[in-house]
Amino acid sequence: MAYDDLAAARVRAVVSGTPGISEKRMFGGLSFFINSNLAVGVMADHLIVRVGPEKHAWALSQEGSRRFSPSGSPMKGWVAVELSYLQQDAALQNWVALGVDFAASLPPK
Repeated sequence: MAYDDLAAARVRAVVSGTPGISEKRMFGGLSFFINSNLAVGVMADHLIVRVGPEKHAWALSQEGSRRFSPSGSPMKGWVAVELSYLQQDAALQNWVALGVDFAASLPPK
């Protein structure tokens, strides 16, 4: 599964300078980590965002989002947001911030 290079570059620009940031290819896409905790990723035509259990229901209620189910089983605390809903920089920045904030709240691996 390919991922959108332009979307990955936009995410990279948002997270650049974030302490503990790293990136790695996985799930057929490009994922971004904070202190080795997965925060966000670009897969095919969507952004995956680790929002955590407390914000999961809220995140699913947002336009363009759906459950993230890479193997057919939904992952609690994760959503997939269609890239078409992230054309505005502010929208992308808000979703990326949710993932980065949650991953930064976890103990480093």
